[in-house]
Amino acid sequence: MTIPLKTRILVADDHPIVLKGLRTVLNAQADLEVVAEATDGEQAVHRALTEDVHLAILDISMPRKTGLQAAREITHRRPEVRVLMLSMHDNEQYLFEAIRMGASGYVLKSAVDRDLVEACRAAMRGAPFLYPGAVRALMREYLDRARAGEALHGEVLTPREEEIVKLVAEAHTNDEIGELLHISKKTVERHRANVLEKLGMRDRVELTRYAIRRGLVEP
Repeated sequence: MTIPLKTRILVADDHPIVLKGLRTVLNAQADLEVVAEATDGEQAVHRALTEDVHLAILDISMPRKTGLQAAREITHRRPEVRVLMLSMHDNEQYLFEAIRMGASGYVLKSAVDRDLVEACRAAMRGAPFLYPGAVRALMREYLDRARAGEALHGEVLTPREEEIVKLVAEAHTNDEIGELLHISKKTVERHRANVLEKLGMRDRVELTRYAIRRGLVEP
């Protein structure tokens, strides 16, 4: 991919003050320009797929779809668009998931002024960007999961099942989930039963704990 003279950027965060701050930091650079904004994950995916952008900067915790879910869909459906994750959480699980979803980098909100511009330029060069200490965190996470015998590759749940888990963890009823996802209540119940069987879990409490570990919802 040839690096454009001016990188066209989509920023997605559900807090207007954060969006304004990101826009200020990025537009101050001659080679970077914010051309699109989104306030939830679903909107971020739509804009990344339909607008002329080179790079998407996604907050990890957003309504409708998380930044992680949005990143997976964007990198799968439009792989030429680079993705950076933005988070207030110095969290190993979020970091690991972000890279698995195809993100080019992970930037802490507390270090935006220091790291964001360089992260954007690194992503456009095809180089990964991780905040200081992230490599150690990744190695520790990998080793811990390996010792525990967890699968290190492959998806346990389908994207649709992850959507169901997120909404269950957010305390939506089956009827509400069906309306939000435009599917029948019976389909929701079937997905929910399949998820419980796959994960060896019994109820919403256990699903909620799983959703927190996977970064689908905030603790």
